[in-house]
Amino acid sequence: MAELLRSLRDSQLVARFQRRCGLFPALEDNPRENSAGPSEGTTRVPEVAHLPANPQAYVEKHVVKNYFYYYLFRFSAALGQEVFYITFLPFTHWNIDPYLSRRLVMIWVLVMYIGQVAKDILKWPRPSSPPVVKLEKRVVAEYGMPSTHAMAATAISFTLLISSMDRYQYPFALGLTMAVVFSTLVCLSRLYTGMHTVLDVLGGVLITAFLIALTYPAWTLIDSLDSASPIFPVCVIVVPFFLCYNYPVSDFYSPTRADTTTIVAAGAGVTLGFWINHFFQLVSQPSPSLPVIRNIPPLTTDMLVLGLTKFTVGIVLIVLVRQLVQNLSLQVLFSWFKVVTRNKEARRRLEIEVPYKFVTYTSVGICATTFVPMLHRFLGLL
Repeated sequence: MAELLRSLRDSQLVARFQRRCGLFPALEDNPRENSAGPSEGTTRVPEVAHLPANPQAYVEKHVVKNYFYYYLFRFSAALGQEVFYITFLPFTHWNIDPYLSRRLVMIWVLVMYIGQVAKDILKWPRPSSPPVVKLEKRVVAEYGMPSTHAMAATAISFTLLISSMDRYQYPFALGLTMAVVFSTLVCLSRLYTGMHTVLDVLGGVLITAFLIALTYPAWTLIDSLDSASPIFPVCVIVVPFFLCYNYPVSDFYSPTRADTTTIVAAGAGVTLGFWINHFFQLVSQPSPSLPVIRNIPPLTTDMLVLGLTKFTVGIVLIVLVRQLVQNLSLQVLFSWFKVVTRNKEARRRLEIEVPYKFVTYTSVGICATTFVPMLHRFLGLL
């Protein structure tokens, strides 16, 4: 077993996968096993020079010989990044089903927090380069185990499958296939981009499967907590903020703590938004899960236009709220701690980074679940 685990952590295994998919280091003149050397005219894709906080991590120039895999896995990698969360989760809430979006956010926040904390506790390095080609610059300073991309993709795809089975009528085999394909593409993209070992990816998938199985019996109970007590919002704010402020200390700065605070704060804001909707009866609550309540309606032009309009209106409001709250919170914190305005290094300080991120994205979560639906109703989009 120990030998198997060591082999799954081997950077050469990741490098061989990259070579099979047509990705080579730019300086590698004689690719060997299962590959051919870069052919004449092969396009070189340079990366911007990057000096990460971790001196062992860097991004190098590379040669792409198979653009199908290149674009497939770069797109798949984006499905596990912020750009996907900030579009798919709000779109689900505004256009598909708030009940499903609440479940997705709940599990997403849980697995991401555990995954991010596990990285900074285990402190396992990412694949070494060389031989691995690293395609992403922002996260090279983070540790590797487990892969939070793999965790998020597995959590979102299978939570959506499990939560929609008793709510919509559709072929289960189709839903299962889509969940497997989605999570598999994201997992393979972490190998292709050189960000994780095979063990990192498998560990992320197994941890997520365990968390889903462990929490599934309590999903219905958690759904009803937003109407349990008037002191519920206090717990929703205090507990997540405490967890973010006491995040494990890293040996060097990485965006892990900031990303974790963003995710947890957004989840707290969404939960608080549902409580506000219920307590003040601002918008209708999502109906409880029932055995097969409706078929999935066919996609029409009118439905598509309406959905895109609601999404555009919602995203514009969220961006405005995010920018306003972020600027105000930074000004207050800079003034309180007597820090020079626009000092980027100061933003990384614990007492500034966590509060401003938490306040900003809690506001974004509340806006997405409360004020955006109210604006949709005001504009006659509901």
